[in-house]
Amino acid sequence: MGTGRAQMRMVAIDMDGTLLGVDGQVSARNLAALKAAERAGVEVVVATGRRHSYAMRQLRGLGLREENALISSNGAVVRTLGARLLERSILKRGTAEWICDHMGEFRRSLLITFDRVQPGGDDVYGALVVEEIEELNASISKWMAANEPYIERVVPMKAALGREGLIQMMLTGTIARMREAQARLLEDPRVFGVGLKEGAAGAEVEAALHRTEYPERDLSIVDILPAGCSKGKAVLDLAIERGVEREGILAIGDNWNDVSMLEAAGSAVLMANAPEDLKQVGLERGWEVGGHHLEDGVAMAIEAALERDGELVEDR
Repeated sequence: MGTGRAQMRMVAIDMDGTLLGVDGQVSARNLAALKAAERAGVEVVVATGRRHSYAMRQLRGLGLREENALISSNGAVVRTLGARLLERSILKRGTAEWICDHMGEFRRSLLITFDRVQPGGDDVYGALVVEEIEELNASISKWMAANEPYIERVVPMKAALGREGLIQMMLTGTIARMREAQARLLEDPRVFGVGLKEGAAGAEVEAALHRTEYPERDLSIVDILPAGCSKGKAVLDLAIERGVEREGILAIGDNWNDVSMLEAAGSAVLMANAPEDLKQVGLERGWEVGGHHLEDGVAMAIEAALERDGELVEDR
């Protein structure tokens, strides 16, 4: 990734650990910075591992432009904030079936996501499918409770794989356990590790593997997506459509699933709260280490970029 300072024309921002603060909301200063970027003609793009409906819980009602793009499920789906579908990738049923069989004991921690967003932007019951509840509740109990209206238990879960809109499979648990699950998946050449040293892209690849780690909570999430899906690819595809050069993209993120996006951008800011091993990678690649997500680090990065471009930043 280059370290050039071309004028910012697009800013791509992760949500959890980046845009959202301790209360899980967008702070007043971060929101003011997003709106200042909009006024300056900068395309504001939110890129998250969350599915569209769950991301909109924090983004709805902020007064951002409804035509702004929301990249969800780590790049599998791109919609506007107004829920208009722009792009979607589907995980093949056969791929999902052999992954279910391949996961063995890790299958108890497996959750399947279907893109079943309604015109208003919300999901429906059955958008999330699980086979077992206990291990998921143990690792992500708050998330499970918040998404209870959409979760359907199907035994065996393979019986649900014929439904329309299969976009994602997710494993969650402790960092050590998820690294074991990740290694199990990467044993198969059909799985490519995005943002990892392991794995190699090839014609036989059917699934893209993304990981997110939260050391302070000893929590890791491993997302399995259709081959070719990543935040970075989604951002670059959107930039081409909008006529934005790579050098004009600023990316802001905090975790391993943001690596492709940070690599794709002309300028990259890694949050101060990122895992230490990722910060080391960032320093080696010339990324800036910015502020903490609890201290309006997103606003700091956008304000600095606008000031470099000679734009007026208000309402700090």
